[in-house]
Amino acid sequence: MTVTIHHSLPGRIRVHYDLHEVSPRQAVLAQSLIAVQEGITDISVNTNIGSYLILFNSSIISQPQIENLFKALGAKYLEDEKLLEAVAQIPITESIMSIFVSTMITHFAKKLLPFPIRRILLYKNILPRIFEAIGIFTKEGKFFSTQMLDATALTVAALTGNTNTASSISTLLQMGEDIEDVTKRTSYGNLAHKLLISDEPAHIIENGEEKTIPAASLKKDDLVIVREGSLIPCDGSVEKGEGMVNQASITGESLPVEKKAGSGVFAGTILSEGELVIRTRSTGQDTKVQNIIQMIDCSQNLKANAQRRSELLAEKIVPLNFALAGLTWLFTRNLTKTMSTLMVDYSCAMKLAAPIAVLSAMKEATTLGISVKGGKYLEKAAEANTVIFDKTGTLTFANPVVEKIYPMKGFGEDFVLQTAACLEEHFPHPLGRAVVAFASEKGLLHPEKHTKVEYIVAHGIASTLDEKKVRIGSAHFIFDDEKIPFDECVKNIQKESLETGQSLLYLSYDGKLAGVLTVGDPVRPEAREVIQKLRNTGIRRCVMITGDTEGAARKIAESAGLDFYYSQALPEDKVSLIEKEKSLGKVIMLGDGINDAPALSCADVGIAIEGSSSIASDTADIVLTEGGLNNVVTTRLLGQELISKINMNNLLIIELNSALLLLGVFGLISPQIAAILHNSATVGISVKAMQPILK
Repeated sequence: MTVTIHHSLPGRIRVHYDLHEVSPRQAVLAQSLIAVQEGITDISVNTNIGSYLILFNSSIISQPQIENLFKALGAKYLEDEKLLEAVAQIPITESIMSIFVSTMITHFAKKLLPFPIRRILLYKNILPRIFEAIGIFTKEGKFFSTQMLDATALTVAALTGNTNTASSISTLLQMGEDIEDVTKRTSYGNLAHKLLISDEPAHIIENGEEKTIPAASLKKDDLVIVREGSLIPCDGSVEKGEGMVNQASITGESLPVEKKAGSGVFAGTILSEGELVIRTRSTGQDTKVQNIIQMIDCSQNLKANAQRRSELLAEKIVPLNFALAGLTWLFTRNLTKTMSTLMVDYSCAMKLAAPIAVLSAMKEATTLGISVKGGKYLEKAAEANTVIFDKTGTLTFANPVVEKIYPMKGFGEDFVLQTAACLEEHFPHPLGRAVVAFASEKGLLHPEKHTKVEYIVAHGIASTLDEKKVRIGSAHFIFDDEKIPFDECVKNIQKESLETGQSLLYLSYDGKLAGVLTVGDPVRPEAREVIQKLRNTGIRRCVMITGDTEGAARKIAESAGLDFYYSQALPEDKVSLIEKEKSLGKVIMLGDGINDAPALSCADVGIAIEGSSSIASDTADIVLTEGGLNNVVTTRLLGQELISKINMNNLLIIELNSALLLLGVFGLISPQIAAILHNSATVGISVKAMQPILK
């Protein structure tokens, strides 16, 4: 295989090969063979222009050595049928410019053909458009469609002998449709790429040997080896091996999930630990990632109302195009002016720009750690006026911490904490972990000086330290079971803990009460600021629903700056309380636990926060995979800006196309120029719709 150097920099080189000598499949095969060579850090191929971009470690491999690697790829490798079979899917590099160039070349090449053949080719292009318009009319009952507009313009031009005009219009329409398809596919690809980054090669087992191929070349039933830290390139089932898979990009689960033989895995997830051999079930467009994206775009139930309104408005405007064309013909009897009005419509741009804007917003959300299951949920999040928070795990971390230590007379604070940690480290329940963590923060060591530790369920821990009986646990365990004398000062501690919702641990030493530790679940440090930011976006009411006590609920509500709270609520109570709040306006519900699932489903928008249970993540409409509470504000801003973008795009579409229609009516532009400007405006607005929303 012969290559020529196009340009080179230290560690980077671009080479060209002869498109006549090397097929696209052979070029991709060469890419996979070069990619595994020592010192090559990355290699990409463009099969349209015959080019490789190679990144390499110059301390390991030199530019001449890379050239020699290509030279070594002769017929032995590039014509090997078994190797070529691995290249099942050839990457296609699409661009608006390539479509424009190829369409123009084809259009002008046709002009060299004899007139009868050109006429046959013209009718061959017109008839499918006529049949498509008739099909829409018979199936959907819509006579006034954009397809009918196009078919009418082409038919009128052809029947009146304006074959050059008809041919030009047909070419421009086809080019416009091709460019729109590429634009939309690009928006799909951008979203899919954020969920499924398949740039790294795949390692497969073939005939007992491990081979490396591009991920795009995977086929059904290929055996793929995935090692720790690698991205899973396909949907499939585990044949052998065990590992922990991070599925946050698909399910929103923040914790890795165990996978072993028989388990299903999804493309776009990451193997955090272990090694798996996976039997490929589906790749590329057939993966769950792509299915989710297709479902989001096609399902009317998941479309944003602003998107549906755009499509409805586009359909309502089409009859006005026909009416304007009729009036133009009636008053001017000028066929050119009439066809110019038929070449411009509002429908194409509106129906294309709105879904692209939604897909773009969802892609942007993914980059920010927000998984959105449908465009309508972004819109509802933007329109809500009430946000309801679960307490534990949402407004708090569900991670208890020691907040205060009360040593009794004759005992020091460090002694109480050190002794408590010495016992609690053996039984990692939440309160015990809080004690051990606090002792570690204080730098207090607690060496093993005690005898055997006994855990008494629902009571506490018993042991002996320096031949003295040591107990830690509940008030019932210490004062009732162990008969430790009650200190009157404990009443004030108990009263305060009841008001603040804190849990108490009592420590006794040698038959005396040594101290009391208060353990709480503090509010997230960003909670108050987030709630203020939500109010700045238009949220009128911030509420908390919790099954916790009145004291704990009041403390968190005051710390976070909430408007209202419901305490001691059961899961079924949460649903009825949300229904009550929904009577006042649209509601966002934030939760993380299994018990929050019914409430998340009941709300207008259910949002599962980072670290949620799998049931909560599955039930929620939006899953925050990172960013914590701050991403609730980001979600709302993203939704508000999305609605604004769609409305602004629609206004721009109406203004531009109305201007083109007026120019056509007054004969200032020809039908061909009208088609060019109309398609250019459509593509331009679609590209604009793909741009990021948030700064």
